[in-house]
Amino acid sequence: MSLNYNKVMLAGNLTRDPQVRFFANERAVADFGLAINRRYKGADGQMKEDTTFVDVEAWGRTAELVGQYLTKGSPAFVEGRLRLDSWEDKKDGQKRSKLKVVADTVQFLASRGRGDGAPAEAGDTEAPMERSERPERSERPAPSRAPAPPAGDDEPPF
Repeated sequence: MSLNYNKVMLAGNLTRDPQVRFFANERAVADFGLAINRRYKGADGQMKEDTTFVDVEAWGRTAELVGQYLTKGSPAFVEGRLRLDSWEDKKDGQKRSKLKVVADTVQFLASRGRGDGAPAEAGDTEAPMERSERPERSERPAPSRAPAPPAGDDEPPF
């Protein structure tokens, strides 16, 4: 029996502004780096910090939103899969390879969320709003309720 599973979940900060490119078919791809920090206590009892740098690639609407709302230093949570890119170096003919993450979803962890307290996700159909665009809670209209039908009236109100 063969079992294959390729799932990655990472939370960190962008190491550079996303580079967004559009293809002839208007499909977007965004490339960005993510730095993931790990704090641990070493054998000598001192706290140490280790940083891992990961290249990430997002496609479609997710790529457009990443390019629009994330910048260097932005915190993000990425879910996706690993992909190994291999090529031959043009200069010396050596074979090269690079492991990267292809993002399925990217959640924006900064304060520019959807306005309901939950972090915005690049897979959402609605783009996050700027803080100045979001209505304050007191400005939101109260939910309207339809008046109750008169007692004894069996006919629908339409």
